[in-house]
Amino acid sequence: MTTSRSRALAPAAILIVLMAACTSVGPSGSAQGSASPSVAASESIPASQVASPRPSTAPSDDLGAFGCNFPVSGVGTVVRAQITDIRVGTHGGYDRVVFEFDNGIPEFMLDEATPPLLQDPSGLEMDVEGNAFWRLVMHGGTAVSPDGVQTYTGPTEFTPDFPKLAELDSGGDFEAVSSWYIGLSEASCVRVLTLTNPSRLVIDIEH
Repeated sequence: MTTSRSRALAPAAILIVLMAACTSVGPSGSAQGSASPSVAASESIPASQVASPRPSTAPSDDLGAFGCNFPVSGVGTVVRAQITDIRVGTHGGYDRVVFEFDNGIPEFMLDEATPPLLQDPSGLEMDVEGNAFWRLVMHGGTAVSPDGVQTYTGPTEFTPDFPKLAELDSGGDFEAVSSWYIGLSEASCVRVLTLTNPSRLVIDIEH
């Protein structure tokens, strides 16, 4: 009887250790992955490789500080990253924009923008809600595959009327380079994160 009980307890102990090491619970009570530190303003650094068990716009702990200096840029982990999903959300203290990719993070730059806001490649002026604006450009981050197939077919314009995020709108997707305008109710600071499993670029807008 002693031998059978020891054999039964060993797998259970291993399972408890693994669960404690791999899972943390966010404020919403759902399992959250770890987040990379904020991308330093005016620096170009490799996108982080940080595991997260499920795609979400939900907040996590220890996300790092917000910064008010622009541009914010990151070196991609792949030459081409197909956009598969785009989400927006709002949380205590910040609004969030999430771009999800099939594999890896593209090279990106987030900078302040001043009207007129122009569409790429037509050059036509865009009407984006807000009193302050950011422009995100992703080189190799695209919703169109090399074969011309749309890998993301969801909305390309969001007007959520969050505390700071007034609008997210596509500025164009041409030759594997996509641009996006972020309209803000007023000027704000930013925190940029990169996550993996799945690959995501996260932009948090401070309230």
